[in-house]
Amino acid sequence: MEIRKSNWGAVKYQNVELDGVKIFYREAGASNAPTLLLLHGFPTSSHMFRDLIPALANEYHIIAPDYPGFGYSEQPPISEFDYSFDNFSRLIGLLLEKLKIQKYSLYVMDYGAPVGYRLFAKNPEKVQGLIIQNGNAYEEGLKEFWDPIKAYWKDRTPANAEPLKEFISPKGVKWQYTHGVKAESNISPDNWIIDRHHLDRPENPEIQLALFYDYRTNIPLYPNWQAKFREHQPPALIVWGKNDYIFPAEGAHPYKRDLRNLKFHLLDTGHFALEEEGIQITKLIREFMENNIGGKMKKVA
Repeated sequence: MEIRKSNWGAVKYQNVELDGVKIFYREAGASNAPTLLLLHGFPTSSHMFRDLIPALANEYHIIAPDYPGFGYSEQPPISEFDYSFDNFSRLIGLLLEKLKIQKYSLYVMDYGAPVGYRLFAKNPEKVQGLIIQNGNAYEEGLKEFWDPIKAYWKDRTPANAEPLKEFISPKGVKWQYTHGVKAESNISPDNWIIDRHHLDRPENPEIQLALFYDYRTNIPLYPNWQAKFREHQPPALIVWGKNDYIFPAEGAHPYKRDLRNLKFHLLDTGHFALEEEGIQITKLIREFMENNIGGKMKKVA
């Protein structure tokens, strides 16, 4: 197997103001290389891509932002800012405009899917490829885990909010990283400790509840996203932790109905598949990008 030199030191830690909100993002690789936009899930940040970014930066231009209220991005007061997937997607679109990125591939995970698929649905011609890691676009993927959240969608009361607070408790955050993995000792505790940095900020629990509630707006968009998949047929790679209880493998298989140029891999791990299967996922991404998008000297116009 070819050994590739690591690009240590290549990652830049950037901040940009977008519509009055300071957004933090990690950037690596040559700006003339094909761009890969990495969109993180809940309850994490661009930190989840800390190992993937330097592993791909020799060939690709990598952008990994934190959403408002996550990671190192600003957390505007909830009374002054719309914490919604529509607004997150709008801001990421502004980031792409600011960086003058016209074409890119998408890596979507968890919350990254509704953020990224809004971008795709709005400008599908800009998306050169999809890398899908435990990111849902089908109702088949909303199983038992979602029952208390669906109850909150139907009746937004303090009583129905109470069970959801467990998801952002220290125990609940750790569970999201360790449930379904082959060995808990494979998972760095830095993950849930760093996530606590933003979850412990004043008002952040209310922000997370607002996003739990807003997630209901994604489901009516599923048919449109699926239609866009069928119409535009972006090459796609699925690298899915099959033991995920949040987004189980039942949500991965339906992509086969709509995407013809699809490489499909279920991995023996949980929700945060990169933590335990990062080497394999990196290899699969590199193969996928080389076969469908090109490398550093083959940027698609």
